[in-house]
Amino acid sequence: MHNYLDFEKPVADLEGQIIELKKIEGGKDAVDVTDEIQRLEKRSRDALADLYRKLTPWQKTQVARHPDRPHCLNYINRLITDFVPLAGDRFYAEDYAIISGFGRLDGQPIAVIGQEKGSDTQARLKHNFGMARPEGYRKAVRIMELAERFAIPVLTLVDTAGAYPGIGAEERGQAEAIARSTEACLNLKVPMVSLVIGEGGSGGAIAIATANRVLMLEHAIYSVISPEAGASILWRDATRARDVAQAMKITAQDLMGFGVIDAIVEEPVGGIHRSPEEGIDNAADNVRAAFAELASLDGEALRRQRREKFLAIGRNL
Repeated sequence: MHNYLDFEKPVADLEGQIIELKKIEGGKDAVDVTDEIQRLEKRSRDALADLYRKLTPWQKTQVARHPDRPHCLNYINRLITDFVPLAGDRFYAEDYAIISGFGRLDGQPIAVIGQEKGSDTQARLKHNFGMARPEGYRKAVRIMELAERFAIPVLTLVDTAGAYPGIGAEERGQAEAIARSTEACLNLKVPMVSLVIGEGGSGGAIAIATANRVLMLEHAIYSVISPEAGASILWRDATRARDVAQAMKITAQDLMGFGVIDAIVEEPVGGIHRSPEEGIDNAADNVRAAFAELASLDGEALRRQRREKFLAIGRNL
């Protein structure tokens, strides 16, 4: 059984009927209901495809936050071999919200930095729901510097509602750490590709997403502030998040038009949470293609291309 979102009720009803019929089919007094099951399965597939063809920005926000959506560690476990995680920022502490280390993609060395939300209650608490503190961004800088020293490409997996806004994080220089991480991205002289796999929230995302190529999953979101926080600021009413999501243009399709991202990665019908392995493999193909495009550029050209790309955003609007 899937965790169904509110707008998926028509599909949930059909799939519920299919499950009940399969119980009858396999029961003690079995009845041949194969034709009816096939008919309902086709209706369910068509209904799902129709729903996901015309998602609103708020519905895409719900899909991007789906509890079954694969997270950073799912991508690493599926794609990266010989992965060796590196912990700590060498200044203060380890931050489990950011996973970082070195491994191999198709046998080639690669540095990976990603935000991990966690897949159950215990993991979410451990990883602080993917909201990094200053030490997380300083750890990211350390990994980037190591990658540049050994001429290793960098892949970042973006999935955060934003940087952690707690008092301790602010006391330890959250804004400065985000700025330093963004600066480190801009100055890298190795290829860097970022993939927005769920939520790309504010400076917490851009700190590891200032890359040569920014890819975004079809139903991910990327914004300067969460819809709820935006609604609280504008109207002091978080329940108007739906209106803010519509106004802020946070979908991959909108951002592609603005030149904020470079490519949209297609998800399986019904979202990547329905077919995680298929979706991750498709994302990996896009990542490989992005790195292949950058392979011919030298260090200075990579740095210049990255800076010019971000300076050009919004010029033609």
